[in-house]
Amino acid sequence: MEEYTEEAIQQMLKDIDSFDHVQMARLYRFAPSGSPYFRSDLPLHEHFMRRFQQLGGMTPTVSKLIGWDN
Repeated sequence: MEEYTEEAIQQMLKDIDSFDHVQMARLYRFAPSGSPYFRSDLPLHEHFMRRFQQLGGMTPTVSKLIGWDN
């Protein structure tokens, strides 16, 4: 598994905070397996999910907007 520096992790946390609802939904649905945003050994998944839920999570409207094709 790829290792990430503390600087890279901090940047990804900032990225999460800058994503809008649709960007987060796309990432949630289409991120490849092993994406750092969803790895349990990194502090990103909990932060991502907390922010995604604050924005409303995967609503039917957002789900339809992003579709199923990457």
